[in-house]
Amino acid sequence: MRQFLRICGVAVLSATLAACGGGVGLNLPINPEISNVADQGNWNPELSAADNTIIGLAFSGGGMRAAAFAQGVLLGLDEKNTPGTRRRLTDDVDFVAGVSGGSVPAAWFGLHGRGGLASFRERFLLRNAEEGFDTQVSVGNVLRILTDGGVNDTSRFPRWLDDNLFQGATFNDLFSRKKPIVWISASDIYNRVPFTFEPLTFSAICGDLGRTRISEAVAASAAVPGVFTPINVENFGSSCGSKLPQWMQRSLRDPDAPQMLRATAQALTRLRGDPQRFRYIKLLDGGLTDNLGVQPVSIIRANRDTGYAPLRPDQAARARRLLFLVVDSGRGPAGNWTSQLASPGAFALASAVTDAAIDAGSYKGYDYFLAVMQDWERDLRTWRCSLSMAEVTRLRGTTAGWNCRDVTFHVGRVSFDDLGPSRGNLDNVETSFKLPPATVDQLVEGGRNALNNNPVFRAFMSGRTQAPSTVARR
Repeated sequence: MRQFLRICGVAVLSATLAACGGGVGLNLPINPEISNVADQGNWNPELSAADNTIIGLAFSGGGMRAAAFAQGVLLGLDEKNTPGTRRRLTDDVDFVAGVSGGSVPAAWFGLHGRGGLASFRERFLLRNAEEGFDTQVSVGNVLRILTDGGVNDTSRFPRWLDDNLFQGATFNDLFSRKKPIVWISASDIYNRVPFTFEPLTFSAICGDLGRTRISEAVAASAAVPGVFTPINVENFGSSCGSKLPQWMQRSLRDPDAPQMLRATAQALTRLRGDPQRFRYIKLLDGGLTDNLGVQPVSIIRANRDTGYAPLRPDQAARARRLLFLVVDSGRGPAGNWTSQLASPGAFALASAVTDAAIDAGSYKGYDYFLAVMQDWERDLRTWRCSLSMAEVTRLRGTTAGWNCRDVTFHVGRVSFDDLGPSRGNLDNVETSFKLPPATVDQLVEGGRNALNNNPVFRAFMSGRTQAPSTVARR
C-alpha cells in the first residue's frame, strides 16, 4: 500500500502528459469451469487413531516481514512435540490460513509440510520477490494506474512465484496431501468481502479450484492496489448444478445474522443470479478486507447445521485440545509528526489513514473470530454429549476414556507484543517483498521467540485448560 502511495505521488503532474509506452495486458481468468459440482476437489484430512490435538494457524499480511515472522513461528512449533506424543507440533497442523504476504508461507507449508521448512529461507525469504513486478515510481506507471487500474498484470508476479517457488502446483496438489486444509484469501473489491480460495466458494460459481494454480491465488492475495491490476476469477453461475448452502440461505433471511456472513452470502447470491453481469470477480490484496486471515474460519464455522464443522465427525469425537494461533506481524504506530503542531504531509497522512482503516477492520474481525471460537467450543461439547455410546464407538473406535466435555480450546494472537523490549526495530521494517538477510533472520528469530513467550501457547503446552468463556484475547 505504501508503494502504491509513492507511485501515485506524481499523479497530479503526470495526468496531463501523454501515456508512456504500452498499457498493461488484460488479466485473463485464472480458473477454468467445472461441469459438475460433484467433480470439485476437496480436502479429506487423514487421521490416525491417536489424533486428539487440532492445530490451526492464520498468517497476517505484511509482505516479506509477515512471511519471515510466520516462518519463525512454524520453526518454533517444529522444535516441540505435541504434549504426550513423539509427533512434532507441525505434524498436527490441520488448518492454515494466509492473507497477502502471509499467504506465501501458508501455501508453501500446505504443499510441503514440515519437510519444506528448511528450504523456505533460501527459496523465498532471501530472494528479491520484487523481481516479479515493477515498483518503479514513474510518470508512465502512474498513467498505467489511471488508465489500466494498475502497473503489473498476471504475466509478472504469478509467473515469478511459479518459476521460483510453486513450480506449477495447483490446488489439486494441496488436496492430494490431505492435511492441512489451506485457506488463501483475497478481496472481492466489487462486493467488498473476503474471497477465499476454497472448494465451497468455487463450487458456488462453478469454477474449478483444483486446476487453479497456487501461484495465482497467492498473487491475488498479495495484489496491492495500483501496483497490480485486479486479478480475475470467472463466474459461471450455477451451471454445474451447485446450490447455495442452507446455512448461507438462512443468513439471508435472518436480520440478526453476522454482517460479514450476510455480506458474503449476498455476494454469492448476486454472482449466481446474474453471471453475465457479474462474469468476472475482481480480486486485490486480501488485507483490504481481512488482514489477519481469520474470516475463512469465521464464515465456515457459521455452518450451524453441525457442532463440529469444519472438523470431520471422527476428528471432533477424538479431539481433546484445539490450538488456534493468529500470527500477526502488524506494526505499531510510527512517525514523529504527533510531536508537532503542524499536520503530517500528504504521504504520511495517506499512509496513516490506510493503516487506520485496515487495523480497525482487523480489530473488529479478530473480536468476531474470538466470539466464533467461543461458540464453536460450546457447540462442539454439546454435539459430543449428544452422541450415543454406539456412535462414540463408531467414530472413535472405543468408548475407553470417553468424556464428552473433555475438549478445550486455546485461541490467541502471536505478535511483536510478545517480544517485549526485545522487539527492537521490527516495527520499522517495511512491508516490501525484499528485505536484507539480517532483517529476515531477525524476523524469523522474532517469530520463534514470540511463540515461546506467548501465554496462550505456554498454557497449551503445559496442559492448562481454559473455560469456554475465557478464550484468550491476546
